[in-house]
Amino acid sequence: MAQQIALLVNPAAGRGRSAVVGSRLLRELRSRGADVSVHIGRSPADTVRLARDVVAEGPDALAVVGGDGLIHGALQAVVGTDVPLGIVPAGTGNDIARAFAVPRSLPESAEAILSGRTTDADTVAAAGRHYLSVLACGFDSRVNERVNGFRFGLGRMNYLIGLAAELSSFSPLPFTVEVDGERLESKGMLVAVGNTPSYGGGMRICPEAVADDGLLEVVFVHAVPRASFLRFFPRVFDGSHTGLDEVTVLRGRTVTISAPDGAAQPVVGYADGERLGELPITCEVVPRSVRLLN
Repeated sequence: MAQQIALLVNPAAGRGRSAVVGSRLLRELRSRGADVSVHIGRSPADTVRLARDVVAEGPDALAVVGGDGLIHGALQAVVGTDVPLGIVPAGTGNDIARAFAVPRSLPESAEAILSGRTTDADTVAAAGRHYLSVLACGFDSRVNERVNGFRFGLGRMNYLIGLAAELSSFSPLPFTVEVDGERLESKGMLVAVGNTPSYGGGMRICPEAVADDGLLEVVFVHAVPRASFLRFFPRVFDGSHTGLDEVTVLRGRTVTISAPDGAAQPVVGYADGERLGELPITCEVVPRSVRLLN
């Protein structure tokens, strides 16, 4: 009996590259005898609804072709089920695919999807959803908010424009961070809660995060002058920023972040590149709650 594979595609991801990758993967899977259905959501919310409907039918696998946002949507459907998730990276950042070293070539992707080999990974429950990579709030979430308001799309250049604009106006925020009962109160630039190491297309903000150890890595960047913050960024790409005096690293299973007073506008959290909502947000690791095909 042919394997039933549900293929979830975001044709706009990667500036249209996802549509091409999805089409080629469809042919590759069918050439190997799989029974493949293709699904395309009209919006992030519609993608989650669609993924849940598909998973309820009990396919042998749900495979996603797109970026971290599409994986985030699919995750809401497969966590806690026996349906494994296959990842075919075709977005801009692809931080989740990077973390799990998923295959890059289409033949290897098809082989992974049909193999049935899985790796169990932790997810993080937060704000009524699950995420796989990093939750960020503070400076980086302000950049996301700013970029989401742009009327033009220039891919990664949008982020650089938003970053430069936010840097000119950003003031440190009054954070309270609780990690398994340990409390940190301080003004800061950002807080990141990592299940995997990177966000933003390879920025290793939580470099020691491991997706199957039952723990979250929390990186808190204290208030620093603008010039010092600029020097911080290059070190994020190799993860050496955690050795700086103005960075505190904590680890635990449950993390609550709030910004109780003094913030001029609401502080929001983004995870897997998706907007979760305003603080306070509690993140709780859910050990080995998703099966990833590899």
